[in-house]
Amino acid sequence: MRPSLKRLIAWLVLAVPVVLGTAAAEAHPHVWIVAKSELIYAPDGTITGVRHAWTFDDMFSTYALQGIETKVKGAYSREELAPLAQTNVESLKEYAYFTFAKGDGKKQKFTEPVDYFLEYKDSALTLHFTLPLKTPFKARQLSLEVFDPTYFIDFQYAEKEPVKLVGAAADCKMQFERPNSDGTAAAQKLGEQNFLDGGNGNFGMMFANKVSVECP
Repeated sequence: MRPSLKRLIAWLVLAVPVVLGTAAAEAHPHVWIVAKSELIYAPDGTITGVRHAWTFDDMFSTYALQGIETKVKGAYSREELAPLAQTNVESLKEYAYFTFAKGDGKKQKFTEPVDYFLEYKDSALTLHFTLPLKTPFKARQLSLEVFDPTYFIDFQYAEKEPVKLVGAAADCKMQFERPNSDGTAAAQKLGEQNFLDGGNGNFGMMFANKVSVECP
């Protein structure tokens, strides 16, 4: 059985202090992701889902690849990574896929990911997957937030083309807002135990990446 996302994070919580020293015991987050997202629209203007590409940091990627046999040393094909990709997308369900959407102020739900696969490039793993909306909808105002409420994972969107609209009407306008504060110092002051006890389960909300789309 491949390690789940939750087990990988748990390993990093234990491993980081050992590798980097005592000071790291209070460090948050533990996993870093560079993200890109696409909002998918049907021809009639209905919003059907979100497509993500999440590139994990080197430490996470290295651990995740342990035990995977490959035909070519140091190279991992999509097929060889398929079991790990399946395990990781399945484990994301527990965290609501770290993706939160509203249409005209009403919360929307996603179904299980489709078209998912892992890609290995430049010593990093990238998880690609599509989140279909449970009920596709039309909305004048769409809001999407991507973040980990517990702040174990830090989501930073790519500098170039972080978010795209795919199939949206030309007169739809999108705005993308990055987190405007650095939570590292605050997280360290809180200490690791505060997060493990669950007392700061919504700490990561202040570091949400926010997308808003307005269509006439």
